[in-house]
Amino acid sequence: MNKYSVNHERLKKIFKVIGILSIVFSVYLVFYLVGKIDILNNPKALSQLIGKHLLIGGIAFFGLQVIQVIIPIIPGGVTTVVGFLAFGPTLGLFLNFFGIIIGSCILFILVRRYGKSFILLFVEDKQLEKHEKRLSTKTFEKFFILNMISPMAPADLLIMITGLSRISFKRFLLIIVICRPISIAIYSYFWIYGGEAIKHFLMAS
Repeated sequence: MNKYSVNHERLKKIFKVIGILSIVFSVYLVFYLVGKIDILNNPKALSQLIGKHLLIGGIAFFGLQVIQVIIPIIPGGVTTVVGFLAFGPTLGLFLNFFGIIIGSCILFILVRRYGKSFILLFVEDKQLEKHEKRLSTKTFEKFFILNMISPMAPADLLIMITGLSRISFKRFLLIIVICRPISIAIYSYFWIYGGEAIKHFLMAS
């Protein structure tokens, strides 16, 4: 095993540890929001809590959203919902959107620069091969667009795969600028207001 392979495996292990820690932190955050802040009964509680530190909180959250895309092992769904709860629908959407867009662009450029070796830091060979087969199909761009709109798609992984394609950066940017706000809004509003809507529906029944 050469020096490059050793370093690559070491980085892969580091990112796996970061991924595990981020999942643990996400679980803790959910319990904190539900248990201590009672976010389910008072959706504005988090925004009231962070109101005194809005500027610092906004900058920190924006940076977090950029990082969680570039290092696609941090659960982005949790941070996206927290953004809406903490900063409201307008500022929350703004910070989520621009943070994710900038992170997506950096991720795309990194794959263009380092190729498969960068992707393999985060996914296994079989998983990469499975998605890579779609690159040769004529419908890949449509497939990519539909997944960027979908709130449940593995967006970060597909952005990395797209970095291996022939899609130009300009075309890629146009697609995510149009599509990502849709998936961000649907995902966030579902988790914030979906539970309340289901509760009202069941009570009405």
